[in-house]
Amino acid sequence: MARQQELTGRQKAAILLISLGPDVSAQVYKHLTAEEIEKLTLEISSVKKVEGNQKEEILEQFHQLALAQDYIAQGGIGYARTVLEKAVGSDAAQEIIGRLTSSLQVKPFDFARKTDPAQILNFIQSEHPQTIALILSYLDNEQAGQILSELPQEMQADIARRIALMDSTSPEIIYEVERILEQKLSATATQDYTQTGGIQAVVEVLNGVDRSTERTILDALEIQDPELAEEIKKRMFVFEDIVTLDNRAIQRVIREVENDDLRLALKVASEEVQEVVFSNMSNRMAETFKEEMEFMGPVRLKDVEEAQTRIVAAIRRLEEVGEIVVARGGGDDIIV
Repeated sequence: MARQQELTGRQKAAILLISLGPDVSAQVYKHLTAEEIEKLTLEISSVKKVEGNQKEEILEQFHQLALAQDYIAQGGIGYARTVLEKAVGSDAAQEIIGRLTSSLQVKPFDFARKTDPAQILNFIQSEHPQTIALILSYLDNEQAGQILSELPQEMQADIARRIALMDSTSPEIIYEVERILEQKLSATATQDYTQTGGIQAVVEVLNGVDRSTERTILDALEIQDPELAEEIKKRMFVFEDIVTLDNRAIQRVIREVENDDLRLALKVASEEVQEVVFSNMSNRMAETFKEEMEFMGPVRLKDVEEAQTRIVAAIRRLEEVGEIVVARGGGDDIIV
């Protein structure tokens, strides 16, 4: 048998189950897939003998991981690291957290994704644009969109461009940024180079901002980097793109959204958009909509944009669950 420090994760799991006994192991098996059970059973069958010290070390490792996961559930990774450092020391705590976050696929800035965007904005708005771009690229799209909307307009396009052009970031840089934020919120860590940013990341962030901010950023990017701006626009779906949907999809969208939102959105839409939407309604419904839109009178642009944003969000939800198909990039790339 290999020495303990040379054991694979599966070998350690096999020894752990042997040590826990058949009754406990049977309960663990209930939470595994058929493939995992097959591989683990094969590994258990290959174990000839478990040394006493080997068993103790693996049980201790499992105990530490279980405690760490419990601490994460209680207060996040930053809290778990603090408690573990006091219990087992800094190096051992870092090793435990590293193993656990790797298995859980915990992303950097996990603490920030549980924080109010306004609070994050308050802490990062004075940071360098590259630092802000790094943090936003790790946040949830809605969070990042809200923060980007509140930043000064002269910074928005620059930060969006930095997110789009961002590639791999070293763990040292990520850890340093997290360390600074740890003084105010919390912290997390990563052991490997992490892929983040990219065009799709900025597209998802822009999908979370309001329409005015979206237009401001794209207009600025068209001046700074026309090719990048064009690629971003190809991957985005805005309200006017409803004309690219097939009739079945448009009819599904009409059923999904609120009539008040649709009337507001169509109030200032182009004739092409109005024609496509009305042609997918019954004659009676289309006439009713046209009459009600005439009686609406002037409407605030902000209300129209908010209605369009809600409709676009509904279209994206329908796309995510596979109820409609959205063609992007002129129809060359189909996403279902």
